[in-house]
Amino acid sequence: MIKPTVGRIVHYYPSKTDDAIFPCRPGEPLAAIISYVRSDTCVNLCVIDANGNHRSKREVLLVQPDSENPGSGGYCTWMPYQVGQAAKLEVLERKLAASA
Repeated sequence: MIKPTVGRIVHYYPSKTDDAIFPCRPGEPLAAIISYVRSDTCVNLCVIDANGNHRSKREVLLVQPDSENPGSGGYCTWMPYQVGQAAKLEVLERKLAASA
């Protein structure tokens, strides 16, 4: 699990009701910045649309890498780079723990 913190960038997948608010190509994520952490799986976001405009979204589900994707929009995920970095850190931590 990646711990959410304020200022981190995530991908936001709009719900069908967001279509008028966030113009984008269907199925493509929008950039979003975590503005408040409610829990490890619930955050507030500043979502940036394809035109560079921003809007807030409250109480958005943050899907962790080891969790199942909900399938419908209105959620956010970590970017692939962040997931890769977290995996590398986990391997390094295991190696350090084994050598201690």
